[in-house]
Amino acid sequence: MDPKGAVAIVTGGASGLGAATAARLAECGATVVILDLPSSQGAQTATSLEGAGHAFRPADVQDPEAVQAAVRHATQLGPLRILVNCAGIGTPGKVVARDGSPMPLEQFARVVGVNLIGTFNVIRLAAAAMVANAPTDTGEHGVIVNTASIAAFDGQIGQASYSASKGGIVGMTLPLARDLAAQQVRVNTIAPGIFDTPLMNAAPQNVKDALAAGVPNPSRFGRPEEYAALALHIVENPYLNGEVIRLDGALRMPPR
Repeated sequence: MDPKGAVAIVTGGASGLGAATAARLAECGATVVILDLPSSQGAQTATSLEGAGHAFRPADVQDPEAVQAAVRHATQLGPLRILVNCAGIGTPGKVVARDGSPMPLEQFARVVGVNLIGTFNVIRLAAAAMVANAPTDTGEHGVIVNTASIAAFDGQIGQASYSASKGGIVGMTLPLARDLAAQQVRVNTIAPGIFDTPLMNAAPQNVKDALAAGVPNPSRFGRPEEYAALALHIVENPYLNGEVIRLDGALRMPPR
């Protein structure tokens, strides 16, 4: 699918992987709606994008009404054909803490709620708008790109909630693609490794150096622009569907 002339929603688009993807789509002629929290830099990011007509819609991805309002706004700008889900959180914690106390259930539920249920909430509402589109020249109505993590496969100590949420995204990729096949909406997922994002920048330098050294090739953090390049390729390649793609420099995470 050619992004030019299409409207794209990018969740978590105010920073990191989402901001890089929003910028790449805008460069290719898409009108981008950034969906991120009210406290984010979404408005500034939208203003900085190449071209005109881009917008910021503040919303929690778990909020059906706020997400529906963002989808409605997107459809008013043109045909909503692209959704890239980058919104997510990571709250580490062991099942049983050192003091013997169990992980608070609400901590586990919050991570799963944002990462998995929030992703599905945006998908269901955006997909409903996509299927109403007239088809493109290639017969497509829309394309959805989700963000999982290599933690879905190689979860480390303290990542039970994060791995479960990202594993859920991996697990629903194929059935979503099959659900939407008759409406010509494709669904794929990127599973990034260690990327240079604001979340990772909060780690001490010695920790970041050790993590980067563990990546086989290239031995560094991934760059948000590399994620954006893969997301754009998924959008543009009409035969890529129902797939989960690791983007990790051949990294396989150790237990800790």
